[in-house]
Amino acid sequence: MQRTSSWGPDYFHKVVDCQWACPAHTPVPEYIRLIAEGRYTDAYMVNWKSNVFPGILGRTCDRPCEPACRRGRVEDEPVAICRLKRVAADNKAGIADLLPRPAAQSNGKRVALVGCGPASLTVARDLAPLGYEITIYDGESKTGGMIRSQIPRFRLPEEVIDEEVGYITALGGMDIRLGSRIDSLKALLGEGYDAIFVGSGAPRGRDLDIPGRTEAAGNIHIGIDWLSSVSFGHIDKIGRRVIVLGGGNTAMDCCRTSRRLGGEDVKVIVRSGYEEMKASPWEKEDAIHEDIPFINFRVPKAFTHQDGKLTGVLFEVVRAEFDEKGRRKLVPSGEPDEHYECDDVLVAVGQENSFPWIERDIGLEFDDWGMPQVNPITMQASIPGVFFGGDAAFGPKNIIWAVAHGHDAAVSIDKFCRGDDVSLRPAPDVTLISQKMGIHEWSYDNDVSNDLRYRVPLRDKAVALKDVRLEVELGFDRELGFKEAQRCLNCDVETVFTDSLCIECDACVDICPVDCITFTEDGEEGELRTRLKAPSVNLDQDLYVSGALPTGRVMVKDEDVCLHCGLCAERCPTGAWDMQKFLLEMTHAEGAACQSK
Repeated sequence: MQRTSSWGPDYFHKVVDCQWACPAHTPVPEYIRLIAEGRYTDAYMVNWKSNVFPGILGRTCDRPCEPACRRGRVEDEPVAICRLKRVAADNKAGIADLLPRPAAQSNGKRVALVGCGPASLTVARDLAPLGYEITIYDGESKTGGMIRSQIPRFRLPEEVIDEEVGYITALGGMDIRLGSRIDSLKALLGEGYDAIFVGSGAPRGRDLDIPGRTEAAGNIHIGIDWLSSVSFGHIDKIGRRVIVLGGGNTAMDCCRTSRRLGGEDVKVIVRSGYEEMKASPWEKEDAIHEDIPFINFRVPKAFTHQDGKLTGVLFEVVRAEFDEKGRRKLVPSGEPDEHYECDDVLVAVGQENSFPWIERDIGLEFDDWGMPQVNPITMQASIPGVFFGGDAAFGPKNIIWAVAHGHDAAVSIDKFCRGDDVSLRPAPDVTLISQKMGIHEWSYDNDVSNDLRYRVPLRDKAVALKDVRLEVELGFDRELGFKEAQRCLNCDVETVFTDSLCIECDACVDICPVDCITFTEDGEEGELRTRLKAPSVNLDQDLYVSGALPTGRVMVKDEDVCLHCGLCAERCPTGAWDMQKFLLEMTHAEGAACQSK
């Protein structure tokens, strides 16, 4: 095995599983500790630097960090990382004095942003303090893109959007042209911008071309368009009986919104099984809590209608079959077709990108699926000065991915405008600092709570279902926020081993509560894993391997089961073990400019 100390910072970054899994690489344990200390404003700013929209994401993030959370390895539920982000947002003080100052003067470079959603706003946030003149084009009447148009107000109040978008627009240097839809990229290229960023999202919902679609069109609605109309106040009611087709998060928003607009009998009917539905588990739980049933393994065959009016949907009943490689195929079950009566149907079977405004003769290359060819690291398209991000780049994902794309694109745009190679990416800022204050004292609280995950309080259902704009989640108060923060295992405070100080007394082995430390002969990784004190089955988690010790053995620690409790460092008589806080902060456009000067 290669000695771990020669691997560089990625080894220690990967141990902080939540941060590693976050597309924007937010320092999760760092801000959770700040919340536990009551330093809400500081916690908010740690988030703001990284993920830009703490209050928005604290309510709506798809939480890729939580399945990675190490707490989930010792009990059923991970730390409520996402909702703790909201605790910081809800309890912070004023942050105006902590934001970057508007640039004293323009740097002479003009950048156009297409769309005013999370990806474009992140680019604007990163470039405005550097003096760029930014023009944002959006066809809607308000800022925010899909944050405002597709997420219901009962999940995300409008004032939260206004506040956090306002922090960005306050940075200056922006000309925001709302109600200005871009109809031609060729024309935009002709306006002399130094760079163009396309963050227009995936604005088109997929339709269902089945019999009856045209005849019953008046009561069949495309999910994301319908949600947008509700958000902007164009729609305020729906029929009593509603069928939602689809099993993703948009379908969950559609069915829950329907309940608040007059839908008494609302069903979600989906072609897959419950476990295969693409909606996040908590989104499905929220819908079930609001008395919305799911009917699985039903494929729509036709919209039924009479005298030009929708009467229902006819479904084929299917079942899942799996081949020898585990691939699923839906096949007819042989059961009779089923008909469900309804007054309205919401089609939420997916979203796709639509680029009718991008001409095909301007040198921009597309793939076989009609998506622009975009470098996944630089976000640059085949036209050097054009960059993509968010759903417009790689198809529908979620807000945190759009933010990550925006940060990467801003670095590239800054480099491109200064004539630098956009492929040379700035290294993150990495520190690894001892937390030792005494033999048995640490600068962090390593007495981890044994409490199970706390539930976010909800507004009474009878009240919540009466108002489509009344926020249903009440959030953790400070007391619950503190208790949930105490569940964090401080995975960024890592065990660091100095082999030259080790006397191989095995005291650390004796005291380790999870048997994650083994002193043994060196070997290849696969074989070495079979000789460890505890089974080492998670091959995605690297082993910590020391250099050769005086006896010829090596120290091997399995990070997969380490609890970061610090007992090894307390017990070690020579200080070979130490608890050191690893902090990684991604370099954004401002830092990239500084590094290249």
